[in-house]
Amino acid sequence: MDPETSLIVFQGKGIRRLWHNEEWFFSIIDIVTVLTGSSIPRRYWSDLKIKLKDEGFELYEKIVQLKLPSSDGKFYETDCANTETLLRIVQSIPSPKAEPFKRWLAKVGYERVQEIENPELAQKRMRELYKKKGYSDEWIERRVRGIAIRDELTGEWDKRAIKTEREYAILTAEISKATFGLTPSEYKELKGLKRENLRDHMTDLELIFSMLGEAATTEITKNKNVEGFDEGKKAAQEGGAVAGRARRDLETKSGRRVITSENYVEQAESVKRLEKKKSKQEN
Repeated sequence: MDPETSLIVFQGKGIRRLWHNEEWFFSIIDIVTVLTGSSIPRRYWSDLKIKLKDEGFELYEKIVQLKLPSSDGKFYETDCANTETLLRIVQSIPSPKAEPFKRWLAKVGYERVQEIENPELAQKRMRELYKKKGYSDEWIERRVRGIAIRDELTGEWDKRAIKTEREYAILTAEISKATFGLTPSEYKELKGLKRENLRDHMTDLELIFSMLGEAATTEITKNKNVEGFDEGKKAAQEGGAVAGRARRDLETKSGRRVITSENYVEQAESVKRLEKKKSKQEN
């Protein structure tokens, strides 16, 4: 489960949510299903939108469409709303579950507020999540450090008039291309990934060079007082180039490529098999 994308449960029913624009957004269809038990929740939601509009609620200004995973494993644009908007929508749904749902919604929203106010709590929950997935403590420490470095970089971008998700994606691709010779999408294809988080499937060295590329970009961005997307793109290329040169130098001296088609899950399974084989030999 990605720390910023998760499926949460209310009274045994799953509700999809996504961290977007510094707050949680929830799937409205999922909530309609939970509260009404309707076999045609999309029709119910369509009718409810008309009702809310007639009541003067400016719905279209508050609803956003975000890509969420469906039961077929694919991602689709889905009507989503934040906590404040959902509370207004729930008021218009006659259901005995409405009040307990409001309390539940306040709780799950507050968990993220706690994490923002106390970053150590967020890191603790993140470590627990990765631990349950079977990642080693050493890998988890590098992953958490990488997230902190990434946050520092995006913070600098935000201060320097680089704000949209598209701009972030382009600059990230520039760093990756200069560091590894691959964009993130090309890297995912190499590792046989689809919607999975690329960095969750990187080796230790791949994570280290990803961090170096982003840390170098942050330093260049600060020291050159970069402003705007065009200057940010140049800094991203220069920062990634620093990591790219270091990667190639290591590969030359070690005789081994850093970039690998293996993903972390495959590596973990390989290690387990070797440990099992070693244990049998010792016994």
